[in-house]
Amino acid sequence: MWAAGLKWMFLIIGTTIGAGYASGRELWQFFGHESGLAILLFSLFFSVCCMVIMNISYKLKTNHYLPVLEEIVGSKLTGVFDLMILLYLFTTTIIMIAGSGATGQAFNFPNWWGMVIIAVALILLFSKGVNGLININRYILPFLLGGMLYILIMFTIDQHLALFSHWHEQRNWIAAFPFTALNILPLIAVLGAVGNKVTSKREIGIACWGSGICLGVLSYIYNNSLIQIADEILLYEIPLFAILKHYPFEILVLMSILLWFAIFTTAASGMLGIATRLQEYFQKPLHVIVVGVLLIMIPLSTFGFSTLISFIYPIYGILNLYILARLLMYPIWNKMDRRHK
Repeated sequence: MWAAGLKWMFLIIGTTIGAGYASGRELWQFFGHESGLAILLFSLFFSVCCMVIMNISYKLKTNHYLPVLEEIVGSKLTGVFDLMILLYLFTTTIIMIAGSGATGQAFNFPNWWGMVIIAVALILLFSKGVNGLININRYILPFLLGGMLYILIMFTIDQHLALFSHWHEQRNWIAAFPFTALNILPLIAVLGAVGNKVTSKREIGIACWGSGICLGVLSYIYNNSLIQIADEILLYEIPLFAILKHYPFEILVLMSILLWFAIFTTAASGMLGIATRLQEYFQKPLHVIVVGVLLIMIPLSTFGFSTLISFIYPIYGILNLYILARLLMYPIWNKMDRRHK
């Protein structure tokens, strides 16, 4: 039970911690000053939404997200949100590819090197099918979470940062809603693709509450660190590097490798949602569909990492508020629907 729960927990976290989150760019876009309550609410909302999605996918034994989406938004709006999810996964995966290029640029490698490496890695991963993604998350995510927590806690100690000194200032609490909405949409696609592999509701509870708590703690410490370097963030494509400049080059290399794996796991999760959905139409192996999608994505990823995040993420965060409301209110309106029937 615990092993299965942790496996799904790492899948959820791997889907969420991508280039935008791990680099600090996404957190700074939504949070920043006076956001402690917003992060606490995000942790709670995120756990509840994951519980609803996983329970639906488990009940329906799904292998792609469409039945889960129909259960959440209703049959009339399913087509609209189906297209929206595909566009979201498409643009987000493009952002991950751009993030891989930006990570390579930090070491003076050409931008296209990082893009080609992640494209080849995605093709190899999906040659193993869905289980390839599940297994790689189980091995990579503990190192990624441990590495990020280590550097952030070390930065907090070295800079003598207070974690709760401004807890009475919480005017940005509303940011919890668009930030949660932004991160929930890809989870519908990913968790909808593995519903037929979940075996019990206990592992769902472990996965959902565990991922919410882990992301909440990490987000709070990370955001607190970014506040201290607010004046420098504009100078960096990846804000994490503004923190890492205080440490030896070896730590920069290690964290850059971990950052790339965060980018890769989210790109893989997005690609899983796209490929399993398209497989219904094209009836081709997953890795063949992945090759076709990548040929379209790579040219579009040259717009720039921070530009893509600052423009696309807030728009989708607002558009997804309807899905967030449906998920948070699901127990209530589901009971009302049953009574009506």
